[in-house]
Amino acid sequence: MAEGVLEFQDRHGIDNHLYQQIEYFLNRFYMSRISIRMLINQHILLFSDDVNNNPKHVGCIDSLCNVQEVIEDAYTSAKFLCDQYYMASPALELEPYNRVDHEKAITMVYVPSHMHHMLFELFKNAMRAVVEHHGPDADSYPPIRVVVCKGKEDVTIKVCDRGGGIPRSQQKNLFKYVYSTAPQPGKSGGTSAPLAGYGYGLPLSRVYARYFEGDLILSSIEGYGSEAMLYLKLGDANEVLPIFNKTCSRHYQPSIPVADWSNNSFRTGLQSTRFYSTLKTQAIKA
Repeated sequence: MAEGVLEFQDRHGIDNHLYQQIEYFLNRFYMSRISIRMLINQHILLFSDDVNNNPKHVGCIDSLCNVQEVIEDAYTSAKFLCDQYYMASPALELEPYNRVDHEKAITMVYVPSHMHHMLFELFKNAMRAVVEHHGPDADSYPPIRVVVCKGKEDVTIKVCDRGGGIPRSQQKNLFKYVYSTAPQPGKSGGTSAPLAGYGYGLPLSRVYARYFEGDLILSSIEGYGSEAMLYLKLGDANEVLPIFNKTCSRHYQPSIPVADWSNNSFRTGLQSTRFYSTLKTQAIKA
């Protein structure tokens, strides 16, 4: 899918309105795909006699998912990939804070594979930024600092790096499916997965986070580094699924852009807000 979108962009180009349609479709497509895959895996793990399930798991859901262990596992996987590409990688500094169950490990009810996927992408981006910013031949690298805190409503994971950050003008592109600060990887057929380049890591990770009413937010200081905030909801977290009706089909209809602001990027941001407010109102009426 990623290669198809990139090939379409190279051949035909993608303007802002067309990209909004593609992003709208992909967000809903991947959210539905995550839900279907979750349902299939859950059924297989619960009812198959050939699967040796973990006793503390209910299907693919871990009722006592140890967040620190998943963080360390995701870091190890990203470190292995970073070492393959650069022969170096930054260390990890993990600071847990449990404000609910003091002096206990941070656990929650969650799908470990979903959490691992999101953290793996964040670590990959942070490691690449740090190594490329300081140079592959540097004697040492500033560590990636991770703070994980369990509150009353969320488990929040903050991933901080000193990889130079990105300009403020580019931050609006971070969650675009066709945007990446890395060179585009080659065509399929390689024996190893690319470290970056498809532009799918962050937007897909945000879809995973929002699937169970969480979220993923990024901020950056140009010249210093970036910070990612991953919010995972505690308690009763319901699936967030797309609804298909006549209202959603209107998103694919062509619109006439109106130049009513001196800065187009400022106008686009407000226009997007107005659109989703209108879409929500129409959905309620429908």
